[in-house]
Amino acid sequence: MAAEPAGGPVAGPATRSAAGSAAGPAAGTARRGPRWRRGGGAGWWRRKSLRFRLTAVASAVLAVALAVSAYVMVGVMSRALLDRIDDSLHQRAREMVALADAGRLPGELTSSDGTLVQVIDAAGRITHATTGTDRLVPLLNARRRAAVPAGGGARFLDGEPYGIPHLLRVRVLRADRGQTVIVARSFGEVETSITTAGRVLLIGTPLLLVLLAGISWVIIGRTLRPITALRRGAEEITGTARSRRLPVPESRDEVYSLATTLNAMLDRLERADARQRALVSDAAHELRSPLASIRLQLEVALGHPGGPDDWRETAEGVLEDTTRLTRLAEDLLALARLDERGGALARREPVCLDELAWQTVERYGEAVVVRIAAGGEGGSVVVPGDALDLGRVLVNLVDNALRHTASPVVVEVRAEGADAVLTVTDDGPGIPEADRERVFDRFTRLDSARSRDEGGAGLGLAIVRETVNAHGGAVHLEDARPGLRAVVRLPLS
Repeated sequence: MAAEPAGGPVAGPATRSAAGSAAGPAAGTARRGPRWRRGGGAGWWRRKSLRFRLTAVASAVLAVALAVSAYVMVGVMSRALLDRIDDSLHQRAREMVALADAGRLPGELTSSDGTLVQVIDAAGRITHATTGTDRLVPLLNARRRAAVPAGGGARFLDGEPYGIPHLLRVRVLRADRGQTVIVARSFGEVETSITTAGRVLLIGTPLLLVLLAGISWVIIGRTLRPITALRRGAEEITGTARSRRLPVPESRDEVYSLATTLNAMLDRLERADARQRALVSDAAHELRSPLASIRLQLEVALGHPGGPDDWRETAEGVLEDTTRLTRLAEDLLALARLDERGGALARREPVCLDELAWQTVERYGEAVVVRIAAGGEGGSVVVPGDALDLGRVLVNLVDNALRHTASPVVVEVRAEGADAVLTVTDDGPGIPEADRERVFDRFTRLDSARSRDEGGAGLGLAIVRETVNAHGGAVHLEDARPGLRAVVRLPLS
């Protein structure tokens, strides 16, 4: 039997394949790891504060602007100095040409600004030169002088071969009798000026950039300070804080508009919250009475059991309270649906009000009288809306009128201009003018209605107003003399 190697069994192809397969996903994961960090640079940038990003962008723009300005300034300054030297050379050369043509060149030429002048005759000899200028070797040899066109511009010349450690700016003009005038001036002063300006800009531009970046950081911080105040104010607002508002800056800018808009939103949320809390509180209060009545009747019946007549009386009382609970639950469900839709209709379809009135009042028999006036097309009064919701509006108004009337309630439907008018009139005691708007609030009942068992929970008229508002209409109460009239106006189709 062959012995195994000291390091263990030798991995065969299958073993190596399995190992590679096992290691493959992990290795692939390791290799793909950096790729998972999608948008690394962009993500880092987005994680920075708005103040940092604005300052960085402003600083980058300033850096580019300063660099371009420095480059342009150095270029303009170089061009201006060069043009100044060229103009000076040209003027001096023209003066020398004029003197040479007139034969009035002095024996010794002088120069107060360091300009070098050489006058060369047709034979190539230097006849006149400024003090300190080479009188044997022309600045330009014959070949180079011949290559210069008539009236040619200035050019650069290395001054080292002539013992001048700077560049020279040279200009050549031709005079009469084969004479040539060469004028030159050192370019060292200009180079020094340009170099000095470049160094100043090289050092000053970063310092100016840092200064402007610091100023931008401070200004942006002060500009964003109201937003920080808004954030801190929002953090302090909790579910138990009722009257907190966000701080409004004094400046009339976009942050001011944002703060006022958010405060208006908080006002609406607070009113909605207060309304919901009031609804829950009033609903709980209304539920207590029938539940307490049911419990009391059942406890009395169980504690003092009597005959079948007593149990029948108890069942009738419990049924009456259960009916009140059912009506309250339906009204609360209707209000919840209206609130959930936010003033929008569940459906919008043509609704014939006269037909709806006839169908709705059939259940009341002779207690309700319907009057239909001439309408639009075909004599019908048609409005866009939800037939079920409008039917509930009419039922609530009729039920409310029947509680207080002694004679039949009158329901009238007519078209008036661009509106459909639905009225429900009774001859009851009516409602004081001061209370005619208040009765449309939820769980609002007048003292006379609270004393009546069938007075309801005070939700009927609230459902009427919110449903009519959702249909784009309006409802109000007016004196019918005698009695009260509920008037509903809806836009015609």
